[in-house]
Amino acid sequence: MIPNSDQVYETPKILGSGDSCVVVEFSDAIDMEANIRLQDLRRIMETWSVPGIRECVPTYRSLSVYYNPLKITRPKLEETIRRALESIGRRAERERRTLVIPVSYGGEFGPDMESVSNHTGLPEDEIIRRHTNADYYCYMLGFTPGFGYLGGMDESLATPRLRNPRLIIPAGSVGIAGNQTGVYSVDSPGGWRLIGRTPLKLFDPGDDANPTLMEAGEWVRFRGISPGEYASILEDVHSGRYIPERSAEAG
Repeated sequence: MIPNSDQVYETPKILGSGDSCVVVEFSDAIDMEANIRLQDLRRIMETWSVPGIRECVPTYRSLSVYYNPLKITRPKLEETIRRALESIGRRAERERRTLVIPVSYGGEFGPDMESVSNHTGLPEDEIIRRHTNADYYCYMLGFTPGFGYLGGMDESLATPRLRNPRLIIPAGSVGIAGNQTGVYSVDSPGGWRLIGRTPLKLFDPGDDANPTLMEAGEWVRFRGISPGEYASILEDVHSGRYIPERSAEAG
């Protein structure tokens, strides 16, 4: 995921996608600034609570706006989107929100740490240092509910996927696949190299207000913890006592 600013549109394109969706396209390549702008548009549209708009779904480079054509016409919707885009241009600064995810690396939680070490030539403690030393930008959620597509991993940690994927990977597992890193949000099959696990719950279908812990458009930072801290945090998560650590700053 290498940003390419030359591919960002000066004026986003508003495209039709069926009779109840329009797509606002910001670039034709993966670009962080384009994604930040489309996340701004999503937040503005959600804040305005326009009657007829059902959902705004971000991707790497566009925002899909689903609507009820019986409550809002496409021309009216496009007019609303253009006004929102103008609001983005007037914003002096953005708030940068960072979610801190505690991770117990290696051991039973990171069965592929050795293979990552062999491939990269880095010892385990250096892999952990480099993995926790970066801030990752969440471009979007997908694959499974609550799974964030993160950009910003140190290229020296890049490791190929497993040749034979696992049938079940426990929720919370932190993995590497190529030049990407991510956290499995639910138990699922997968071929990423597992280097650790977080005790946090990334997807909670019982939480109607905030079912996903990670949000598209925010930043993520991993923090190394011991197996003992993992067990303690896991107990707090299950009892509802744990409050995820988040910071906010201009940026």
